[in-house]
Amino acid sequence: MARSYQPGAMRVLGIDPGTLAMGYGLVDEIGDRLCMIDCGVLQVSGHTPIPERLHLLYKGLMEVLRSSQPDEMAVEEPFVSRNVRSALAIGRAQAIAMLAAASLHIPVYTYPPARVKHVVANYGGSDKQQIQHMVSMQLGLASPPPETDAADALAIALCHLREKHLAKVIATGD
Repeated sequence: MARSYQPGAMRVLGIDPGTLAMGYGLVDEIGDRLCMIDCGVLQVSGHTPIPERLHLLYKGLMEVLRSSQPDEMAVEEPFVSRNVRSALAIGRAQAIAMLAAASLHIPVYTYPPARVKHVVANYGGSDKQQIQHMVSMQLGLASPPPETDAADALAIALCHLREKHLAKVIATGD
């Protein structure tokens, strides 16, 4: 998946962090066209001790980063509600993603889950199936990504590209 340079193109890797399953989604924006390049899930056994799990996720993500050569990375922030342990685990995975990107000098942006859902599905309380459907529609896919973690990662990449576009429009008045 070597990167071919196209003037004005932007490649974003979206990350849905988790310590058992880390979704990734690679989207290219060329002009006003969005194109899914790749998506998937890095999975680690729940029987693996946390330090080893984090190391395996780091190594897997480094392979994805080296092969995909994104311009930027967008990572979902942990959602803290009732399950603090889950939020802490997601925070660890988020840190691994940020560390991997920083080691290759890739800028990282973070977005809360409700913002991602609002930008992609126009509703901050969208469920996983709605996100899969909207990602599929917006990227012109024949069918939604089968893995919800991969669809979520694509949604995070789409959110980043839309937020970046909005910031540019506001800054330039175009």
